[in-house]
Amino acid sequence: MIGLIGGMSWESTLPYYRHINEVVRRDCGGLHSARLLLYSVDFADIEAMQQAGDWEAAGEALADAARALQAGGADFLVLCTNTMHRVAGAIEAATPLRLLHIADPTAEALASLDVRKVGLLGTRFTMEQPFYRERLEARGFEVIVPDAQDRADVHRIIYEELCVGVLHEASRQRYREVIAGLVAQGAGAVVLGCTEIALLVGAEDASVPLLDTALLHAEAAALRSLDL
Repeated sequence: MIGLIGGMSWESTLPYYRHINEVVRRDCGGLHSARLLLYSVDFADIEAMQQAGDWEAAGEALADAARALQAGGADFLVLCTNTMHRVAGAIEAATPLRLLHIADPTAEALASLDVRKVGLLGTRFTMEQPFYRERLEARGFEVIVPDAQDRADVHRIIYEELCVGVLHEASRQRYREVIAGLVAQGAGAVVLGCTEIALLVGAEDASVPLLDTALLHAEAAALRSLDL
């Protein structure tokens, strides 16, 4: 039983549910679908904690979600967001259930590409704080991020547009420019380190592989559920 902590935003939680079930059907056939529980938080509350820098409160909120999923019968946990892995430790401390960290299947996908220098896009928290970058660096990757103005634009588009289901062609073009800048710095692949970004850009928008962390994470969750 997969325990999903979602809603951050719900726009990117939808692809998790879809892809997990697609993988289970692909591998099991017939009418099989995934056994899972979803705890969907109110993202407005979490976003306010992010902006205030109150990561302790955010961690406790997601720890509560983890405890609820454990009580419901979940066998392991999947946090359907990159940014909130900032508080992965609080979630892991809340229950004995394993948390399937989103950066791990991402690192495995990078290793299969045989690249060492990678670009990272995400919220400003993910790009500027060490929690995500260091997990990739521990696997031997050199991680680069855009410059300050590019980071500001990437972050703004995520919160003001993608999280509320708005897709603008001008924003897609802006992301293409940011990605091209990372490639010019030597990135052999770019990690879409926010689960909403793949709603806007895809393989056709870059000259190097773009790693959709949401799909990689969802696939890993589905495969783990089939191993239990």
